[in-house]
Amino acid sequence: MRVGIDIQDDGLARVTLRRGEAGNAIGLETARGLLDAARACEREGARAVLLTGEGKSFCVGGDLREFSLLSGAALEKHLIAVTDALHEALRTFVAIDAPMVAAVQGAVAGAGIGLAAAADVTLAADNASFTAAYTGIGYSPDAGVSWFLPRLIGPKRALDLLLTNCRIPAAEAAAIGLVSRVVADEQLAAEAARTAEALRRGPTAAFGATCRLVAAGLTSELASHLDREARSLAAAAASDAGREGVAAFLGKRAPDFTRVSPRT
Repeated sequence: MRVGIDIQDDGLARVTLRRGEAGNAIGLETARGLLDAARACEREGARAVLLTGEGKSFCVGGDLREFSLLSGAALEKHLIAVTDALHEALRTFVAIDAPMVAAVQGAVAGAGIGLAAAADVTLAADNASFTAAYTGIGYSPDAGVSWFLPRLIGPKRALDLLLTNCRIPAAEAAAIGLVSRVVADEQLAAEAARTAEALRRGPTAAFGATCRLVAAGLTSELASHLDREARSLAAAAASDAGREGVAAFLGKRAPDFTRVSPRT
């Protein structure tokens, strides 16, 4: 199994790329594994998702050895199958309310950047580095890279990364907004687990609504976005989680959002 999925009883889903010996390169089996994992998170009502990669590198992008075995129409058909599965996995992860934390280390390239960028919180080890890599081999981007990068770091800087394939170290990635923050390599696993656990205990539906508002705000006019905010806030306040949050605040206690459904 090239992608591990473990959804614990408490709602924390651990999704692990398990091709460490190949830099967690993404071929058809891995792409389909990610889709299976995303659908499992959706089906089981995960409260938070922790995405990691085994080995020295988080993900070096597509599996070029696999792709090199094909050519012409067969290669095109194969790559469409790979990207169809990978892109549906990304759509599913982004659509569910459960926030996703990505912990990345070592080389992060190609589709690996897409996975890291799709996460709501991305922690990078201080040994991580980011390279788009696509045009270096005559490819164009996939995995949402050409959509996420301009929104995270701006179109000019995104094109610099995509056209020149310059290598971005972890500190610079944090400075330009490609990742949330940098932690020491030996602390990455613990910090990512702590962050995912904190989100697991939170108001899942409110997290989902917040992420959707932020995404919509990038392309909305202010007037329509204010209306969207008002409707979202009213629904959140009327939900079980909203009532628990207010009751806890007024009762001067910590809220227990795990007592309510992650979908309410």
